[in-house]
Amino acid sequence: MFAAIPSPSSNALHLGSLQLRFYGMTIALGVFAAIWLADRRHVARGGSRDDWGYIGMWVAISGLVGARAYHVITDWRSFEGRWGDVIKIWEGGLGIPGGLIVGTFVGVWAAKNRGLAARDALDIAAPAIPLAQAIGRLGNWFNQELFGKPSSLPWAVKIDAKYRPVGYETYATFQPTFLYEMLWNLALCGVLLWLDRRKMAPRGKLFAIYVFGYGLGRLWVEALRIDKASKIFGTRVNIWVAVLAVLGGLAWYVFGSEEQKASTLDDTTADADDADAIDTGD
Repeated sequence: MFAAIPSPSSNALHLGSLQLRFYGMTIALGVFAAIWLADRRHVARGGSRDDWGYIGMWVAISGLVGARAYHVITDWRSFEGRWGDVIKIWEGGLGIPGGLIVGTFVGVWAAKNRGLAARDALDIAAPAIPLAQAIGRLGNWFNQELFGKPSSLPWAVKIDAKYRPVGYETYATFQPTFLYEMLWNLALCGVLLWLDRRKMAPRGKLFAIYVFGYGLGRLWVEALRIDKASKIFGTRVNIWVAVLAVLGGLAWYVFGSEEQKASTLDDTTADADDADAIDTGD
């Protein structure tokens, strides 16, 4: 038998009648790590230590809702007849693209409430986001999910029979795509910090580099996965989304000025504030 990465024997920590899912714990740890890094970067630039606690709270809540909504929308067939399971996020099923989209706009809104410019808030958050994603990917290992094609590589992950997809029951080891994405995101975090420290990214463009880098990594990782997924024209939805991220991040960096991109997000959040004022009579 060739070497392989073993999977955990349990996906939860049992404390008497209390059950703590490792998936949820890794997500929470990732959120705290991201807020910690963003706060350090913000304070180093002369910002208040209270700002990112406030912004991070809004981003975490909205990002979680957006990520779950994305997963449910793109995989709605698996919830037919059991719609009550939609809220069971501790069992897995978070679509990062949805969390990024919702979390970004809500984060800009929250940053505006603290008097921060959108471009500065996004640049501060850029390295923190892949750090959170990397830590969160460990949850997939505990859940024995989101692995790739069968593999005999030394770093292949061993998957228990009950977690193997239909058609792959006779295979025991698979590509650890969650590990690939975790390492990619850690590297992306490091590159973004390096670029920022050396002032090699124009103001307002670090987040564009993140979007491009994340999309590029997700593109090749997604191509290895074998889990059931919704498709458009025979291609996984997440691959299409990754392509859009690559193109969008590249276009943002090349064609958009710092002021133009920041003002677009500021205008969007300002419109939302105006709508709230009309609705509530404020």
